[in-house]
Amino acid sequence: MRPAHAKVNLWLNVVGRRDDGYHLLDSLVAFVDLADQVEARPDDRLSLGLAGPLAAGLAGEADNLVLKAARLLADRAGVAPRAAIRLVKNIPVAAGLGGGSADAAAALRELVELWRVAMPEEELFDLAARLGADVPMCLAGRPAFVSGVGERLVWAPPLPECAVLLVNPGVALATRDVFAARSAAFSAQRPVPRPWRDLAELVGVLVDRGNDLTAPAISLAPPVGQVLEALGRTGARHAAMSGSGATCFAVYDSPELARRASSSLPAAWWRHVGRFV
Repeated sequence: MRPAHAKVNLWLNVVGRRDDGYHLLDSLVAFVDLADQVEARPDDRLSLGLAGPLAAGLAGEADNLVLKAARLLADRAGVAPRAAIRLVKNIPVAAGLGGGSADAAAALRELVELWRVAMPEEELFDLAARLGADVPMCLAGRPAFVSGVGERLVWAPPLPECAVLLVNPGVALATRDVFAARSAAFSAQRPVPRPWRDLAELVGVLVDRGNDLTAPAISLAPPVGQVLEALGRTGARHAAMSGSGATCFAVYDSPELARRASSSLPAAWWRHVGRFV
């Protein structure tokens, strides 16, 4: 089984829009220990089996991004798309955590190995970009400053040791809807910050940059605002929304503080206490 780690946008600024309608971003992306699991085995046809506590969220999908990744790789490599793929779903769907993109990236890695495809990394990243703006960063799976529509990556310094709490109020938000609800002016493009020496310096940068999609997300899903208010009362070093929501995150000095904060939240909210990887 290959892990497909959840992605967290520690900050996200919308700095412009291309003629084709895609928005230009400035973001710091990191990955956490929460992960789906992807496995590919030989078979005489291409299939996808779903399992895990959150698999029901994908049950109605006509064509999962994992299958699109498999067909795209097979076409580029000139091989028959034959594999039994199993996806164990632990990341909430439509939650701003890049779960589908992470699954597609993990599937590409699994199938390159299964089908013994000799493909340079540059070409694999090109395939990933064709699947979606978040797939290349998930393929890399390491902290990165992200620009363009998500395809431009510059490796970020290691993140300070800390605990992270992810919280979702149980609502799904479509990225397209959140961008459509945004009415504010574009943020200014800013240089990459100097390397942070500790958690306090990183938090200072995160507070300064923020997430430009928070207000439109709350306008569509008010529970996002309730989560942020609740996290603000837990003594977190910083709390914000990830990506286009609805999942929010908070950082703490220790796992004990994060677990204590988690236990104070409404039982109906999904949550995960973990760390950055």
